[in-house]
Amino acid sequence: MIRQVKGRAIWARMLIAAAVAGLVLVTGCSGTQTRSEDPAGSGMRERESQPLYYDFGDILIPRELNVVKESSFVFRTPGLSAGVLSLKGNVEVNSLIAFFETNMAKDNWTPMSSFKSPRSMMLFQKENRWCVINITDQSFSTYVEIWVAPTIGSAAAGTLGGPIEEGLLK
Repeated sequence: MIRQVKGRAIWARMLIAAAVAGLVLVTGCSGTQTRSEDPAGSGMRERESQPLYYDFGDILIPRELNVVKESSFVFRTPGLSAGVLSLKGNVEVNSLIAFFETNMAKDNWTPMSSFKSPRSMMLFQKENRWCVINITDQSFSTYVEIWVAPTIGSAAAGTLGGPIEEGLLK
């Protein structure tokens, strides 16, 4: 009987020693880890959260919104981009409205009109284009459509690809 107790005592000591050694290794290794302050790495994280420009070079889009390619159509010429950009994301409507109000002004868009409801719309104008931002809040996602169209005057002046001859208008 003494042997069994002695054997159990040895096993208990070995188990305790293994647990202590494991704790020393775990806490020792975590204590020796150095955190490198990588300016490029932190800049990368900042860039990942920064809004960006998609198809329209003067309309900033929050990164939380993803492009819905099936519903988007953008027409581009050297001097003009027009069409509709459809986006989807899990974003709160009021923060989106505030985002667009702030950033459209920074990109020299003039707010013309807006209304807020389950389907909110914002209308902006620039010297030769109009922009309508339609925000629809649904159960699991928020949908955004950004419509950009040239003004009639800029289309007549040839911004869409060439001057319109007077004979064609009659």
